[in-house]
Amino acid sequence: MTVPCEGQDLVAATAIFGDRLPLAQRYVEHLATTGIERGLIGPREVPRLWARHVLNCAAVQEYIAEGASVADVGSGAGLPGLCLAIARPDLAITLIEPLERRVIWLHEVVEDLGLENVKILRSRAEQAVGQVDADVVTARAVSALVGLVDITLPILRGTGELLALKGRSAREEIKKAKKKLNRYGARETEILTAGEGLERLAGEDHAVPAPSSPPIHAPRPPRRAPAARPAAAKPNVPAVPPKEVRMPPPLTSAPTAAQKDDAPPEENQPHFEVRV
Repeated sequence: MTVPCEGQDLVAATAIFGDRLPLAQRYVEHLATTGIERGLIGPREVPRLWARHVLNCAAVQEYIAEGASVADVGSGAGLPGLCLAIARPDLAITLIEPLERRVIWLHEVVEDLGLENVKILRSRAEQAVGQVDADVVTARAVSALVGLVDITLPILRGTGELLALKGRSAREEIKKAKKKLNRYGARETEILTAGEGLERLAGEDHAVPAPSSPPIHAPRPPRRAPAARPAAAKPNVPAVPPKEVRMPPPLTSAPTAAQKDDAPPEENQPHFEVRV
């Protein structure tokens, strides 16, 4: 099934994916066909797969440093993990998903798209600690922030960033999770809006050719796990204090102001910076 990417969606998709837009188109076709058949996506989501799901997720790539290792917790249909892998081939992506049927589907899609920067780990997030070397952890539609920090921050092992895709509830979730964030050493919170530049770009008049991609054939069970690009080697240094945690809302969320903790950290005391 071909899901057209037109108008403002096409302008934004072209800006994000560039010459890899045909891969994104093929991924959307997987979502609209086998994704629905396997229960990963609801059939009512097909008309808004681009705007609400793929572009929404891919927009957060602007907050991820070049060459970073990313662990996508509760990856499900690859949102946002596969969107990031397509948009940013420089990233090393690990999709963490506990359900076998979803893991099988992810293997099929990764193999079909030829994504060499993706590996898939069948595991619960809490059990993935020590198995994944990540600079950034992403999560979308997994849990409220108060529960999310327990299963994501330990994966970072004291340093890195958490990108939690939240909508209009972001500010309220921060309030509810404040005590737990403090317990983990998170001292500063900031709410960011991803994709503001894309919204301005989409409002301008652009002529962009529509991408084309071959049809998707009936899937077959994967014979082997796809080869994964190893995470960038890190120097063997002593443990360092937590560095930064970011949690931007999705593309469609309303712009919000930054929130900061006024109390400065004690000298040489480890602390997180939390951005939502």
